[in-house]
Amino acid sequence: MRTFRFLLTLLVLAIPAALLGQIGIRVAIGPPALPVYEQPLCPGDGYLWTPGYWAYDESISDYYWVPGTWVLAPEEGFLWTPGYWGWGDGSFFFNEGYWGPTIGFYGGINYGFGYFGEGYGGGRWDHGHFFYNRSVNNVDIGNIHNVYNERIEINNGSRVSYNGGTGGIEVRATSEQEAALRRRHIPAVAAQTEHAQAARANPQQRAGVNYGKPTIAATSKPGDFSEHGVVAAKAAGEPLRSADSETQPRVAVHPKDLPLITRPAPVNSGNAKADKKYEQAQDKLIAQQNQERQTLQQRQEAEHQTSTYRANPEQLEQKHQQQTQQLSQQHAAQQQSLQSRQPQARSSGGGGGRR
Repeated sequence: MRTFRFLLTLLVLAIPAALLGQIGIRVAIGPPALPVYEQPLCPGDGYLWTPGYWAYDESISDYYWVPGTWVLAPEEGFLWTPGYWGWGDGSFFFNEGYWGPTIGFYGGINYGFGYFGEGYGGGRWDHGHFFYNRSVNNVDIGNIHNVYNERIEINNGSRVSYNGGTGGIEVRATSEQEAALRRRHIPAVAAQTEHAQAARANPQQRAGVNYGKPTIAATSKPGDFSEHGVVAAKAAGEPLRSADSETQPRVAVHPKDLPLITRPAPVNSGNAKADKKYEQAQDKLIAQQNQERQTLQQRQEAEHQTSTYRANPEQLEQKHQQQTQQLSQQHAAQQQSLQSRQPQARSSGGGGGRR
């Protein structure tokens, strides 16, 4: 028995964190809006669409985009209920998606392509075959004949990617949706977890790098990040604020109101070792600053629950605004200090060099 427990412990420790999904992760700042992208062509009969979503990497304190993709259903009659970010106890947490005979609750999020906030209008099972709704799916009817055409009325045009909290989707699960979660269901299949792991390992998928507009928004099959079958985002879900914007940006009261911390362009000084060391310092600083933002956000959210806030909310919010601005200024100074140590390109002048 001891040997069995020991082997089981080793097995759990050997599972990469990315394969364990977002279980237990809580984040103070909500995910970016859903990007705008087209659906790639369905690769074959039996594949079901699983929409893209923002996942979170604690090691770098940043969100990254897991591309939408076509996945073979694990069982006949099973449908995919997408995961979603929810709000509770002062932070955001991720609810994992799952396969089951009916569609459950996915936060009212409009993921598109049949997942418009409630249920699924992209297709249905009939006599052992999945029939695709051509009005919301990109299907080649020359290869796939089990199709139909049914227009879906879309009442939710929001690109918001989370449920609850400030600015989130305000809907709750129905009794039928709650029952779907209690019925027999299975988690994401191996192809999906490996797909998410590949997205996590790709720096271009990070929100701090792609500004909410990932270069790989969707793929034709899980893990296929090659040029064939890859679809880039057409636009970010919402415009990102910039310093040179003609419109006056909203004053940040809380850390979650601040623009994303973005990674500067790669350095190419000609000294690969120095460039790598500098980029590692950048990553370390970004992770540290994101963590400090989360800590302040959590402290401010806790103060929202106190009697002081209920008695005089305006005074407390003014205090929060000052705290947020001080943190923002501190971070800007740290970034400028690091940039002053950026490796400089080697001079091409002087005699004796190659020509």
